[in-house]
Amino acid sequence: MLKVNENKQKRIEVSGYSYDRYALKTPVITEHDDLDELLRQVVAPQLEKGDLVFMSEKMVACTQGRAFPLSAIVPGRLARLLSRFVTKTPRGIGLGMPETMQMAIEECGVLRILLAAAIGMLGKLLGQKGWFYRVAGRKAAVIDGPCDYTLPPYHQYVVLGPLDPQRTAMHCAMLLDHPVAIVDINDYGAEILGVWPASVNRRKLAEILSDNPLGQSDQSTPIGILRPVSKSGM
Repeated sequence: MLKVNENKQKRIEVSGYSYDRYALKTPVITEHDDLDELLRQVVAPQLEKGDLVFMSEKMVACTQGRAFPLSAIVPGRLARLLSRFVTKTPRGIGLGMPETMQMAIEECGVLRILLAAAIGMLGKLLGQKGWFYRVAGRKAAVIDGPCDYTLPPYHQYVVLGPLDPQRTAMHCAMLLDHPVAIVDINDYGAEILGVWPASVNRRKLAEILSDNPLGQSDQSTPIGILRPVSKSGM
């Protein structure tokens, strides 16, 4: 059933056009859930002409078996060392704990992480932020660590980014016969990891979703529907 999360506004105006943003509540999603079946049962019955479906990258990754309990991760000495130098921010733990850093090493390779760490350190000396992730790449940047506000049981998990989000978005769009975007959004902004059709304006879509209508805590609404109020293209 369509809903608007608490403290989130339903309607937003961007570039002179208005859009309604709805969230869809689901059970806790795990690797045992089939994404196609979830879309058929939960999303498809709610869709109207012109709708765009946006899905949390974390939910998609969980259905792909990309979530790992902390107890299953054994950080090496390098991970323990490098995690000490990661700047902690309100956005989340990032790679600032040995377990998340270990998964970044496994995802990106030791050499790339070492190079990223060296460049990142240089950036700090020059008063520049974000150099580590520019070198480490998207696979490192989208790793989610455990947070107190994360829906259980994922407050004790490390979740990697989804596999091939562009191809996954295309598959889901063809299944639903509606545009689909896989998004990395939080209360600090939005990034579009994959979207189909490719003609969808990523920058505009990120602006429309920038206040995170899916919520950041225990709402259990990892899927949303964007509905144009006035006729417009994305």
